[in-house]
Amino acid sequence: MESVQTCDLSYTQNRELSWLKFNERVLAEASDPTVPLIERLRFVSIFTSNLDEFFMVRVGSLVDLNMLTPDDMDNKSGLTPSEQLSRIYEAVRPMIARRDEIYRELMGELSAAGVSEISYEGLTDSQRAYVHDYYKENIRPLLSPQIIDRSHPFPHLKNKALYAAALLSLHGKAVVGIVDIPKIIPPILMLPGGQVKFVRTESVVAAHIKKTFKIYAVEEQAVVSVTRNADISMDEEKFDEDNPDFLNYMSKLLRKRDRLAPVRLEVQGKAPRLTRSLCASLKLEPHQVFTCECPLKLEYAYQLDKCPAGMYNPPYQPVYPDYLDRDQPIYEQVRQRDVLLFYPYQSMQPFIDLLRQSASDPNVISIKITIYRLARNSAIAKALCDAAEKGKEVTVLMELRARFDEQNNIEWARELEQAGCRILYGPDGYKCHAKVCLITRRERGGLSYVTQIGTGNYNEKTSTLYTDFCMMTANPSIARDAVAFFENMLIGYLYGDYEELLVAPNAMKNRLMRLIDEEIARGDRGRIVIKANSITERDLIDKLSEASCAGVKIDLIIRGICCIVPGVPGHTDNISVTSIVGRFLEHSRIYCFGEGDLRRCYLSSADLMTRNQTRRVEVACPVHSPELKEVLSEYLDRLLADNTKAWRLGSDGNYTDVTPGDDPPQNAQAHYMDHPLELAHSIRPRRSLRDRLNRFMRT
Repeated sequence: MESVQTCDLSYTQNRELSWLKFNERVLAEASDPTVPLIERLRFVSIFTSNLDEFFMVRVGSLVDLNMLTPDDMDNKSGLTPSEQLSRIYEAVRPMIARRDEIYRELMGELSAAGVSEISYEGLTDSQRAYVHDYYKENIRPLLSPQIIDRSHPFPHLKNKALYAAALLSLHGKAVVGIVDIPKIIPPILMLPGGQVKFVRTESVVAAHIKKTFKIYAVEEQAVVSVTRNADISMDEEKFDEDNPDFLNYMSKLLRKRDRLAPVRLEVQGKAPRLTRSLCASLKLEPHQVFTCECPLKLEYAYQLDKCPAGMYNPPYQPVYPDYLDRDQPIYEQVRQRDVLLFYPYQSMQPFIDLLRQSASDPNVISIKITIYRLARNSAIAKALCDAAEKGKEVTVLMELRARFDEQNNIEWARELEQAGCRILYGPDGYKCHAKVCLITRRERGGLSYVTQIGTGNYNEKTSTLYTDFCMMTANPSIARDAVAFFENMLIGYLYGDYEELLVAPNAMKNRLMRLIDEEIARGDRGRIVIKANSITERDLIDKLSEASCAGVKIDLIIRGICCIVPGVPGHTDNISVTSIVGRFLEHSRIYCFGEGDLRRCYLSSADLMTRNQTRRVEVACPVHSPELKEVLSEYLDRLLADNTKAWRLGSDGNYTDVTPGDDPPQNAQAHYMDHPLELAHSIRPRRSLRDRLNRFMRT
C-alpha cells in the first residue's frame, strides 16, 4: 500500500465511507414521494442487499487487513484498517435507524393503499387456520430445531441465512434454541381474499417457536442473521498443484464462503440476553451487532407486482431502435455505419440478432467474446452454443471469479464447452472485466470484422435495469486491436500494444494520464467530462487535481464511491462532482476530453479504481463517429443539467440533493424514457440502390 506520507490528503476521502454515502442516496429514493410505493420498498431492499455485500466484501477484507498489516494506512484518508472499521460501524448505525423509520412509514402507506403485511398476532381466526395448515404441511417438515448445550454444540450459522432464535429455560437453566429457515421456503405467504395481504415466513416460524421447543419456556426470541467475510481469494499455488480442473477448483472454493469468519450479527427484535449469548459464541463484539425493526431480507418486495394501479411502475419496455432495419442483417448495417444501443431505453435485441445471424451465416468463421456476468436464462449464451454447433470457431473468455455470480458462470462454462466452444479463463491474478466481442467473416476480398464494445455485461436482465452503451463498429483499426487483444488473451499476455483501444492493466491508466496532460496543456481552454461508477485511483485523482490547478474545467459524474473532493481551494477548484441514482442504475462509463470537433470520447468497461486500472483486464474504445459523439455529449449534458435526481458533492465531503427551484424540472432518465429513439435518427444506415430496389419490389 502506498505510504500515506507521500500523499496530500486535503482533497481526498476514504472509499468505504464514501460508499456508505452512496448507499444513503439509494435509501433516499425510498423516501421520495414521487416514486411509486412498491418501487420505494424495492429501494429499501436494494439498500439492504448493498449493505450486505459491503459487509461481506469490504468489511471482510478490512478485518483480514487488520490482522495481517494493522499499521497500513489508506492513501486517501490516512486511516488504519482498525480506524476504518470503527468509523464504518459508527456510520452504519444511524443508517439502519433511518431504514427502520422509512420501512415503518412505507408499510403504513402500503397498508392504507391495500397492500398489507399481517403480523402473526394480527391474523384473523380463518387466516390463522390457513397459515397453520400451511406451516404444518410445507414448513415444519423442513425445519431442524436445535438447542445449544454440552451435548448440542453451537451450530454453524450460514452466511446471510435467516434463523429464528430463542433464549429458553427449563428448571432454572437457560439454553439457546435455534431454528434455521430454509431458503427453499418462499419468503412470504399470500393470504386468501380479495386484497393483497401476506405474512412473512420467518414470522410464522418464530410464532411457532414455543411449540417447536415444547418443554422449554421462551424467555426472549428474535430473528437473526450472521454476515460472514465473503472475500474469498485464489490460492494459485495450491490450484496449480492439486486442482488441474479450474471449474472444480472454483466450485470447491465457493463452498468456503459460508464458513469464513463472521463480521456482523443482525437481530430483528429486542432480545439483549439472547444477543449477548450469540455474540459470545460467534466471537463478535457489541459494536458488530445491529438490532432493527425492518426484516433482515426484503427480496419479497419483488413479488408484489399484483398490486393496485399506481403503486409501482411496470417494468420499462425497451424499444427496438427505429434506425435499424429488421429486414437487413445487422452485420451489413454495422458495415455501413457505427451503431450505438442505449440500455435500458433501447433493447439488447439487435446485438442478440447479430450473434444469431452470425451463427447461421455460412461466411462467418469465428466469434470471440469476453463474459463477466450472464443472465440465468441467457439468449447470448444460447446463440454462442448454436454458433459452435454449426461449426463456427467460438472462443469465450469466461471470468469465473465475478463475485456472487461464480456458480452461474461455472454452469454456463460447462454448457458452452459441451456445445463445442473453446473456453478460457482470466489470466492468473487478474479478472477479465472487459466487454468485447469480435465477429470475423470471410469475404471475396479477404476477411471483414465487426467489433462490439460495451460498458455493461452481456446480461439481458441487467440491460433492462441499468443504463449502459453497446457500440458495434466495422472500423478496421479497432478490429485489428480486437484481433490482437484476443490473441494476447489466448496466451495470457497482458502487455500488448494497441493503436486504438485503451487496455488495462498495462496501458489504460498511462493513456488516461496522457489524455489529461493534453488538456492541462490547453490550460483554461481544457475540458474533461468523465462518467463512471467510482473513482479511487490515487494517481488519476492527483492528475485531475493538477488539471484543475491548470484551469481545466472538469465535470465528474460519479454514481458511487468518489474519493476526490471537489472545490478544495488550490487543489480542486475547477472540479464538480454529480451523482445520480434514479430509477435505473447509472452504470455506463464514458471518458471525454476536449470540446467541439476536438472532443475525444471513449466507452469503457472500467471505473477509475485501482482494481480496474491495475488488477483487471479492461478495455476502453474510442468513438469516432461524429454523430455518436454528439449523442454521448448530449447525454452527459443532460445528466449535468438534472435538477430532480442529481446530488452534488461539496468541498466538505457531503452530498446535497439538487432541486429545480424556479427552473423547469430536468430529469435525464425520464427524458430518455419518453424519447428513447431520438438518440440516433442521424445514423440510419444508408441503403444501396439495389437494397432500395429490392425493398420496393417486396412492397
